Amino acid sequence: LRTTLLFLSPKDLYTAPDSCEGRCREPYSPEDECHCNPECERHRNCCEDYYRHCRDEGFSSSRDAITDEELLQVSEQLYKADHNKARPTDIAINPQYQASPDETDDQEDRSPQPLYKYVNEELFSKPTYASFIKLLDNYQRATGREEDVTAEELREQDNFLREVMKTELMKKLFAFLHKKNRYGSEQEFVADLKEMWFGLYSRGDGEQDSSGFEHVFSGEVKKGKVSGFHNWIRFYLLEKQGAVNYFSHNFEGPWDTYPDVLGLQFSWDGFYKEVGSAFIGSSPEFEFGLYTLCFIARPGRACHLSLGGYSLSIQTYTWTKSTYGDGKKYIATAYVISS
Repeated sequence: LRTTLLFLSPKDLYTAPDSCEGRCREPYSPEDECHCNPECERHRNCCEDYYRHCRDEGFSSSRDAITDEELLQVSEQLYKADHNKARPTDIAINPQYQASPDETDDQEDRSPQPLYKYVNEELFSKPTYASFIKLLDNYQRATGREEDVTAEELREQDNFLREVMKTELMKKLFAFLHKKNRYGSEQEFVADLKEMWFGLYSRGDGEQDSSGFEHVFSGEVKKGKVSGFHNWIRFYLLEKQGAVNYFSHNFEGPWDTYPDVLGLQFSWDGFYKEVGSAFIGSSPEFEFGLYTLCFIARPGRACHLSLGGYSLSIQTYTWTKSTYGDGKKYIATAYVISS
């Protein structure tokens, strides 16, 4: 037997494949797990530590970078443009028991009444709400079970995207991202929204069983627990059916109008959610737009925004095990940090 010795440099030995240490401005290679070249922000395929190692010399310091200050400004613009949000008289909630941090995982129902006392369901006839609600029954909630996407469901995705893009809020978001050189046209933006949110990937055993939209808005069940499920409309409709049981809340936002934010504990057909943060009373396009903004501007990091003069942070994560297009990442999750 002939033995072949491989002589590795210290760089080969000590640079992790998922790190940018020593790799800033390295040319793109499809074999790499993640990337450190100046275009990686645009493609959302940077390594998690890209900003730490490469910020000063990379894409982040160029005129196309999205600064923290710009995020505060554009989020206030989107907040003001949410014309379809609930009015104070449209929703009455009954938060009841506030759980302490060490009570959120004890699965105890401390609130005998439902969370929603009243919702003006005329809201749901607005085009973005109606097209959003149509999407919610398109998914198998159990991970590991392949999604069978019908032609009708594809049409529903396109219709939702068409309706949200008619709103001032999404037009402002596109204008901002276009100015920042993320998209050349609205058509390119919509095509990418469809991939990043509705493109399927596997959370289970190789089955195409999940998407960003399903996880964030519709909710999933994995290993006996609720995963994702960060949407107030979905919660209200399932609570009305008796499928969701509200237990308590651990956070209530400072807003005295809608949208507000709640961190809540609940069970869904007996499956438990320890902290399900959600906007309350926002339009579908508001959540969809803010999560998209943060996923593009700060993937995998806390994204600091301002809504009506109050601070708010959104956390997104990229799906790292599969990509689309030129190495672009799908949305794994997005939610309000409620603590």
